[in-house]
Amino acid sequence: MSIIMEMMSYPFMVRAFIVGVLVSLCASLLGGSLVLKRYSMIGDGLSHVGFAALAIAYPFGFSPLYISIPACIAAAFFLLQMKDSAKIKGDAATALLCSGALAVGVMVISLTTGMNTDVCNYMFGSILAMSRSDLYLSVILSVVVLVLFIVFYERIFAVTFDETFAAATGTDSRRYNVIIAILTAVTVVLGMRMMGTLLISSLIVFPSLTAMRVTRRFRTTIVLSAVLATGCFLAGLCFSYLRSVPTGACIVVVDILVFGIFRGVEKLRERRG
Repeated sequence: MSIIMEMMSYPFMVRAFIVGVLVSLCASLLGGSLVLKRYSMIGDGLSHVGFAALAIAYPFGFSPLYISIPACIAAAFFLLQMKDSAKIKGDAATALLCSGALAVGVMVISLTTGMNTDVCNYMFGSILAMSRSDLYLSVILSVVVLVLFIVFYERIFAVTFDETFAAATGTDSRRYNVIIAILTAVTVVLGMRMMGTLLISSLIVFPSLTAMRVTRRFRTTIVLSAVLATGCFLAGLCFSYLRSVPTGACIVVVDILVFGIFRGVEKLRERRG
């Protein structure tokens, strides 16, 4: 407790704490649907697009968040279009997007600002990079994501498990897939400051995969993954503060350890069952 109180005495830690908890909640709620729909790698694709967008934003003096968010939303639409394509399947489209966006980002950076501290912060994550304006925007958008997920929960649940049946009952499955993609795009961009481009997808995937080791109901999985995501974030943030290592890497390591524990619990239940 004393460590947490000491951390909260620094304004940048308070900003990291608020945004981190909100983004972790958003990522964990969406993660259940993305994992079950086999969209787990969409986070990687969108984060690379976000990196390319910030590489373009910096030379012109624009705020990276204001450029990255619409760019990632557009990329999400592109991935959905590719999902229905007979020539390019969803996983291939994600791979194309990852490599193409990263190449564009590196090329633009090399020709303009070069690999500076700000760029590295976006690639690997840094709690020091969160400004006051980033805090306000992140809080507003995170609350919007959470509210929309709760409002459309029943429809998202339906299209997650059986799009054909959902369509037969009158649900516009494509519309709600678009909503999931947009919410994911916003969450990925908000989490890039903390986790970095290379690690943000783990914030979406790990809590849900971990929760699925011991739960079978969708609602229970969502609730447990939210608890795990928040807990792993706090543990990773504390370790990052104490040892002065990148926050994103600490959070992922904690996620891996917790996943291993839950996997062990699952194995024990299987043997006893």
